[in-house]
Amino acid sequence: MMTRLTAPRRLLKPLLTAATLLTLAAPAQALGLLDRGPIADFLTVFRQQGVPRQTIGWNSPYKPGTVVISTSQRRLYYILPNQEAVQYGVGVGREGFSWAGTKTVTMKKEWPAWRPPEQMIKRRPDLPRYMAGGNDNPLGARALYLGSSLYRIHGSNEPETIGAAVSSGCIRMTNRDVIDLYDRVKVGTKVVVLP
Repeated sequence: MMTRLTAPRRLLKPLLTAATLLTLAAPAQALGLLDRGPIADFLTVFRQQGVPRQTIGWNSPYKPGTVVISTSQRRLYYILPNQEAVQYGVGVGREGFSWAGTKTVTMKKEWPAWRPPEQMIKRRPDLPRYMAGGNDNPLGARALYLGSSLYRIHGSNEPETIGAAVSSGCIRMTNRDVIDLYDRVKVGTKVVVLP
């Protein structure tokens, strides 16, 4: 008996596009295609996930479409209708860098470049002043910018830090999870960060 493997169309299309681009690209360009863009997005599906994403029942006072982050639980919840939420594991601010409050998503970027803020450079003068988007970039595959603050919800090139308090205040997710959240969230989404 013959079995056939099938892939969801949303995963198959980037793979076919990627294969076409790789065959047409010069070696240096091919490496860039693996570092960011649809090929890198596709490859995140196969990376290890420390805290699995799941849909849970959750009686929330927040409207569907709201993002709620529990710093103490190190979880992010995307509120769905019918008293459900998508629960993600996150990394949060280390001692002295955690925060609470309400923000709004003001901008979204795929494979964002990173410019460490002045405060971070003062603490860590060894950091680069600019880093192009890609797999080595600390912002990972996606970033959701929170108001006029320096904080973001972003992917991470250190998935082992998910579930820990290690950041300078940003909310870290695995690249796989931040891509999923990015597709759900719109500019203007309310983000509530709880202690």
